[in-house]
Amino acid sequence: MTTTWRHLPAPAREIAAAATEAVAAARERDVEAYESAVLRLTAADRAGLVLGGVVRLLLEETHPDGLTGDDVRQVLERCVRGAATWRTDVDPHVLLVLLAGALGVYDPGDDDAPPDPAAVARHAPLLVADLLAAAGRPLAGYLEAAFAEVARTELHD
Repeated sequence: MTTTWRHLPAPAREIAAAATEAVAAARERDVEAYESAVLRLTAADRAGLVLGGVVRLLLEETHPDGLTGDDVRQVLERCVRGAATWRTDVDPHVLLVLLAGALGVYDPGDDDAPPDPAAVARHAPLLVADLLAAAGRPLAGYLEAAFAEVARTELHD
């Protein structure tokens, strides 16, 4: 990890470090490193919120004119196909929930089987890694922006 995240509170530093490691492991298809980082993300409170922010920012940047249903399908298919080569447990429903949640159109009350935090932690780095590859950008700036959004939201609530 090249960024130290020292300016963040300890819980946020843990999310940043674990997310960085999970995304790097996903890019390298390193099962052992991925599992270790995912366990840390599962234990980190609000990791899903931060990673959801990263996904939203990446979607906005890679689709500046907005997303169509076809765009969402393409992102989902690309991610599932790429992850399935090394993650036999990839669940398209969880990835779709992550996409819909990042876009603000997911209501867990309408879902018969909403994913638990462990499923979110297992799948969010796969989606982030896929979107970063499509954008051709590093993760650090998106994490910083997502943490800033969380801080602004907390300040106004």
